[in-house]
Amino acid sequence: MGNEIVLPNYEHCILNIITSILKYYNVKTEHKSLQCLDKNLEKKYRNVVLLILDGMGEHILKNVTPEGFLVQNEKDCVTSVYPSTTTAALTTYYSGKPPYETGWIAWSQYFKEYGRAIDMLKHKESYLHEDISKAKINVFDTILKYTPVFEKIEEKSPNVKAYEIMPSYAEKKSKRSVRADSIDELFEDIEMLCNIPEEKFIMAYSDNPDGLLHKYGTKSEEVNNFIKDTQNKIEKMCENLPNDTIVIISADHGHKDIEKDYSLHDYPEIEECLYMPISLESRVVGFWVKENMKKEFEERFNKIFKDEFWLMTTEEFLNKNFLGFGKKHPKIDEFLGNYIALSISNSIIKIEAYLADGKPTKKSTHCGLSKEEMEVPVIIINKK
Repeated sequence: MGNEIVLPNYEHCILNIITSILKYYNVKTEHKSLQCLDKNLEKKYRNVVLLILDGMGEHILKNVTPEGFLVQNEKDCVTSVYPSTTTAALTTYYSGKPPYETGWIAWSQYFKEYGRAIDMLKHKESYLHEDISKAKINVFDTILKYTPVFEKIEEKSPNVKAYEIMPSYAEKKSKRSVRADSIDELFEDIEMLCNIPEEKFIMAYSDNPDGLLHKYGTKSEEVNNFIKDTQNKIEKMCENLPNDTIVIISADHGHKDIEKDYSLHDYPEIEECLYMPISLESRVVGFWVKENMKKEFEERFNKIFKDEFWLMTTEEFLNKNFLGFGKKHPKIDEFLGNYIALSISNSIIKIEAYLADGKPTKKSTHCGLSKEEMEVPVIIINKK
């Protein structure tokens, strides 16, 4: 394993950011808070703003603007949760719990209830993209349901109004939901809400730079321009905000450029060992291996991929606490299969089946264990 890997640190990760905010609003939690944020939250604020820029990892930010406004106000660098992907990380922000407790792990998870792998954020079948809303049981309303932090905050601090600012396509998590489909709209909404006299918590989410990173790669002009432009807009917005406001900025994960993509259809000797198609993500792959072929699978997989993927049994994976700690979600084992391969390189294994083509390979992606994917900044702009 020659590549530098960064493991999730559940005592110093994005979970601890939201835990500090919950603690500030009197919500009891089993998880540790983030010291630098606790210190800044010792004062009383009318507005606490948490801004999540999808994909804006520590290394992307420092490469683009090493001396810019955001880096100047950076107070810490923490890990993402694992897998370092929006499904797991954004759910951590929304729930105040790690993937181990929520069961929200990756883009595509297999459900025995449907006999299908489902895209978690789109609620659609992973290969043919069929709608599952007419199913007799809706897993998202039942076994995967959790109490959002907005509800917890309003319950324990009844004088506080908790808002979310999200793109129109996103599922509502707060009863106070404001829609923003561009970065300009997002900042306008933050300013508008902060000028309302009531005490409030605002979680605002932008799906960029992640969308641009996937399309153009980490070193592209498009990403460079977006980060510089967004940084200028954040600085201007902060100047306009009332003094009793704190702005906390972070990300869900970082990004890494992809150099190699593999299809398991090119490796019949591996497919022969499986009794179901792979799922999860292209840089953290879940396998269902036939009981009588485990030894062959390990040998064959490692012969091809050992320098690029770290293969382990699900039991090993869970024992290493990659998904965090707490009360284990009852579906975890079913979601993971019996082997997991974690990317430690610039390679992906495409999630595909004979039913339909896999998704086109992205220039850059996340979910692996590189520092570029795993490390995110914690930026605090304190107006008081």
